[in-house]
Amino acid sequence: MVELITDWTLLGHLAATTMMVGIIWFVQIIHYPLLAAVGEPFFSAYEKRHIESTSWVVIPPMLVEAATSMALFWLRPTSISTGMVWLGGVLLVTIWVSTFLLQMPYYERLSQGFDSVIHRRLVLTNWIRTGVWTIRGMLALSMVHMAR
Repeated sequence: MVELITDWTLLGHLAATTMMVGIIWFVQIIHYPLLAAVGEPFFSAYEKRHIESTSWVVIPPMLVEAATSMALFWLRPTSISTGMVWLGGVLLVTIWVSTFLLQMPYYERLSQGFDSVIHRRLVLTNWIRTGVWTIRGMLALSMVHMAR
């Protein structure tokens, strides 16, 4: 029974993490750069709607990723090192800290109107999350492979 729970935890972790890897790359390469093309008269309303709509897409996998990341501390297969689980946790904390201390304040500022400096900072600082989530995706794939 524990093995089955561990397998589902690893697979849930992989699914949530890789989903976020795909989302963050789309956001970084397509979505955020296009914010500059919305146009000033509509930008504030657009950005508020963007924040609300995006939340429905990203919050569920982020919560699953966080829950399964924590669960792996207790349900870690012996073939996966404790160091890998800790690394994954540190990377996840990095993503959440970046989100709350950098990207969210930039969203809030942009929701009051387009600012090219803030927009540029949003795009640049989002490379932190893009890179770290990409590493987390490779780590999650490695964990599943090692547990087979």
